[in-house]
Amino acid sequence: MDSRALGHSGLKISELAYGNWLTHASQVEEDAALACVRQALDEGITTFDTADVYANTAAEAVLGRALNGVRRESVEICTKVYWPVGPGGPNDSGLSRKHIMEAIDGSLERLQTDHVDLYQAHRYDYETPLEETMSAFADIVHSGRAAYIGVSEWTADEIRAGHALAQELRIPLVSSQPQYSMLWRVIETEVVPTCRELGIGQIVFSPIAQGVLTGKYKPGAEPPEGSRATDTKGGADMVKRWLRDDVLERVQRLSPLADQAGLSLAQLAIAWVLQNDNVSAAIIGASRPEQVTENVKAAGVRLDADLMTAIDDVLDGVIERDPSRTQSPKQRPT
Repeated sequence: MDSRALGHSGLKISELAYGNWLTHASQVEEDAALACVRQALDEGITTFDTADVYANTAAEAVLGRALNGVRRESVEICTKVYWPVGPGGPNDSGLSRKHIMEAIDGSLERLQTDHVDLYQAHRYDYETPLEETMSAFADIVHSGRAAYIGVSEWTADEIRAGHALAQELRIPLVSSQPQYSMLWRVIETEVVPTCRELGIGQIVFSPIAQGVLTGKYKPGAEPPEGSRATDTKGGADMVKRWLRDDVLERVQRLSPLADQAGLSLAQLAIAWVLQNDNVSAAIIGASRPEQVTENVKAAGVRLDADLMTAIDDVLDGVIERDPSRTQSPKQRPT
């Protein structure tokens, strides 16, 4: 597994990161979750991404137990703050100083560590002055509880403003975590050029578009039982946007291209993401260890220019490119 620099920082992360959104403490039992993390480590993955909101803090705790006993210096642990956790009090979400300071301490306890390598703003908080948010992040970095900071699903303008304050406060804002896949390319016109200019790397999520780019969903057919589209715990809403026959038919037409490259559809989708500029890592998840093994085969694969063009030709007309789709809630969620 190759490592890549996270933006212009000195932090190296594995080009595939293991994420536990919608799996640990939610879709899969703990024994399976622990086995997936062990497999990720065996495959050379060193970067692990989670968030306090995943399974209402339980996913962080599972990851903490999974990494217990692993040499701390050998892994990069990333978590996030913003979405509601707890009983739903007025300060149980957002990026206020109060919530950030309380959230980091809770995350560290659950993750069984004294610091995280990357602490990320899970969305932009329009109800809190950006200066307050960045000042709180600065205190966390300066106290040693986080080494670097990042953001997730911020617009280009929000990233630029946050980066300017981070420079004033002498803290490293080094990453953006957006959704990115063959089908969802909304970051390409604004976020990616801004991040490239500022030295910020992308750690992208949903490289297989919530499973759509595996080819498991067939046009005109009901979603497979047990798939993300039938999940009642939060995964179905994101995948439903792609469950249209025009999209699913195009995805099926990618299969010959994957076959020619000697890859599965999922491996083709992950390799495509990793080949694009400014991507430091792609986050993969799994409910079974063998899924980790299969996805890792995309690491190090190079797709030639003709194949990249052929992919674009097949998907033309169903790719989402509108940069305004990168957005955060206008009010704090409760």
